[in-house]
Amino acid sequence: MLDIKFIQKNKEEVKKAVKVKDIDLDVDELLEVYKKRNQLLVQIEQLRKKRNELSKKAGQTSSKEDFLKYREENRRIKEELKKLEEKYRKVEKEYQEKMLLVPNIPSQDTPIGKDPSDNKVVSFWGKVPQFKFSPRSHIELGEKLDLIDFQRGVRISGFRGYYLKNEAVLMQIGLMWFALKKLEKKGYKLFIPPVLVKEFALIGSGHFPFGKEDIFQIANPEEIKSEQNLEENSLFLAGTSEPSLLAYFANEVLDEKDLPVKVCGFSPCYRSEVGSYGKDAKGLYRLHEFMKVEQVVLCKNDLKESNKYLEEIRENAEEILKDLKLPYRVVQVCTGDMGAGKIKMYDIETWMPSRNEYSETHSASNLGDWQARRLNIKYKTKTGEKKYVHTLNNTAIASPRILIPILEIYQQKNGEVKVPKVLRPFLRKKIIKPKE
Repeated sequence: MLDIKFIQKNKEEVKKAVKVKDIDLDVDELLEVYKKRNQLLVQIEQLRKKRNELSKKAGQTSSKEDFLKYREENRRIKEELKKLEEKYRKVEKEYQEKMLLVPNIPSQDTPIGKDPSDNKVVSFWGKVPQFKFSPRSHIELGEKLDLIDFQRGVRISGFRGYYLKNEAVLMQIGLMWFALKKLEKKGYKLFIPPVLVKEFALIGSGHFPFGKEDIFQIANPEEIKSEQNLEENSLFLAGTSEPSLLAYFANEVLDEKDLPVKVCGFSPCYRSEVGSYGKDAKGLYRLHEFMKVEQVVLCKNDLKESNKYLEEIRENAEEILKDLKLPYRVVQVCTGDMGAGKIKMYDIETWMPSRNEYSETHSASNLGDWQARRLNIKYKTKTGEKKYVHTLNNTAIASPRILIPILEIYQQKNGEVKVPKVLRPFLRKKIIKPKE
């Protein structure tokens, strides 16, 4: 969400952001609704003031005739107020809905584009493996080494269902633990946040209204019978811990001396993947449920400073991939692929042999004060001024997607898989072999 005064002063810039981010919003219409809203507010306040004056006169007069006249006038104003207030509620709702669609202004160095093909490659790390044998996919390796069971997963959980087994379980838990310990050493506070969240948390993070189709809503049979009750008590399964980590600070005023606030959350994550029907239908790349460690930073309202932390959280994720010795590249995400609230965004794409390409495993974003305005997260400066914080987020590690490059890059000609050195303490072995 942007400040309406900023939108008024920078209308053309906001229109440009709407266009390059492909947002369905008419900025002129928004400003017209805002004008109409304010006009109604003025009319309502004037009538309320007049009603109060009449009530005061009615209480002071000794004339029955005047008393009845004031009372009748008061009744008429009350009816008029009722109509205006109802009209205002509708206009206010329309205004708020449109305001939630206003995108953030992308940074000047963000590539202008429509989709991932327009993203800009920033850097590479590591060497893409050249196998002297015909490499297997993670699907084949998972079945051969008894690490993954897709067949039973689909039978029990439906499309995109899976079971991780044996060493894959230890590897996934080890990855989460490794990432948490690394971030703890870097000064990040550890959280296991709620996965069930109320609607305000998803509106606050910007996952609503834009990505609503990708979120699972939770309800019991009785709530489903009563649509009104379901609406009033809406709960959703979060697709990342970002919404609940941000909502932890909702409506709070932090102290400038306590900034930046650095937190990371470990949680299961759930996504319906409605918009990706037919894509990546096999394997571990696109799933309904997975585990993730997420980084979130709250800092001062200063773009130079928040961009500094954007680089930090990106480097934290890169460091984990380097520890795992997985080749990757960093891309700066273009306007049409970055999401409404983001000023600047990076994707880290790890090499996946079976896909024969770099594929996204991490996303780092600077959202300025866009989320903080939605969640009312402020801080008090040394001079006593209150400002909205800037917020940033990035994946530290997400699994089982990251198991794709680990299994495929570390595979051996005989079908065994070497265990990355940093994960060996969790598996207590160097090589994963077929089960006898």
